[in-house]
Amino acid sequence: MLKNRVVVITDSIACIPKDLVERYHVGIIPLNFYVNGNVYRDGIDVTPSEAYQLFLKDPDTFKTSGASPGACLDSFRQAAHQGTNIFSVILSSQLSALYSTAETAGRQVQSEFPGISVVVMDSMTAAAAEGLIALAAAQIAETGKGLLEVTAVANRVRDNVKIVAYMDTVRYIYRSGRIPRIASVAGSMLKIRPVFTFANGTPRFMGAVRSKRIGIERIIEEMRGQVGNRQVHAAVMHVYAEEDAIKLKKRVADEFNCAELWLTEFSPLMGYACGTGTLGLAFYPED
Repeated sequence: MLKNRVVVITDSIACIPKDLVERYHVGIIPLNFYVNGNVYRDGIDVTPSEAYQLFLKDPDTFKTSGASPGACLDSFRQAAHQGTNIFSVILSSQLSALYSTAETAGRQVQSEFPGISVVVMDSMTAAAAEGLIALAAAQIAETGKGLLEVTAVANRVRDNVKIVAYMDTVRYIYRSGRIPRIASVAGSMLKIRPVFTFANGTPRFMGAVRSKRIGIERIIEEMRGQVGNRQVHAAVMHVYAEEDAIKLKKRVADEFNCAELWLTEFSPLMGYACGTGTLGLAFYPED
C-alpha cells in the first residue's frame, strides 16, 4: 500500500464507462433495481442496454432501489485495503438516501481500519455530471496527491459541472413523482419533449420542444453558452439511443475544444423515468 494513497469511490448512477473505471481505479457502489420481482445490481448483473430491454418488455414491474448498506460497506472496505484514504462522490442527497448510507459506511470503515481517513461528498448532481467529479478526483489521486488536494479538485468541479438533457418522451416521467401520471399521458399525446438540468441537487425543467432536432440544438446551445471557447471536459449520455448519442458526441468533438469527451448510458435507475431516446450532456470548463 502506498503511503497516503487516495482511493476514489462513486456509485453506479455516475455511469462512468468501464474502461475509465479500470484506468483510474475507481470503486463503484452498485445500486439495485427490480424487474418482475427479480433484483439486479446496476452494471454488474446486466448492462444498461440489457436493463432497458427488460424495462421495455415489462415497464410496470420495473422498480428502483438504493444500494444496500452491505454493498456500500463492502466497497469501502475494499478501498481501505487499497489505500490509506478514501474519497467518495455520491449521488445527490436530494434524490437518494445513499449519501447517508455512505457516511455510515465511512464511519464504520474508519473504526475497523485505524489510520484510514474517509471523505464522503454529496455531488449535488447525478449521471455523468457526478461521474466527471469522480473522475477528476481519481485523475488527481493517480498523480499521488493527498486527500486535501483531491477534495479541493472535486469541489472545484462540483461547483462548475453542468448537466442538460433532452427527453424524447414524457410517458414515464410520472415515475419520478414530479408530475402526475395524467400530465405525462397528456404530454405524450401532444408530443412534448422536456429539456431539463440540475440545480441545487434536483432536476429542473428548462422548457419543452416538439422535436428531437430542436431538442439537440437546445442542449448544444446551452453548453455553448456555459463554456464558450474554453477547453471543456464533457460526456454524452443516452438512454437506449446509441446511434443518436454517437452523432451527438461527434458534433461536440467538432464544435468544442474538448480536453476530455466520453460516451455513456444513463443508469437504468434514471433511465426508467427519463425514457428511451433521452440524450444529455454533462460538462465543465477548465479554470
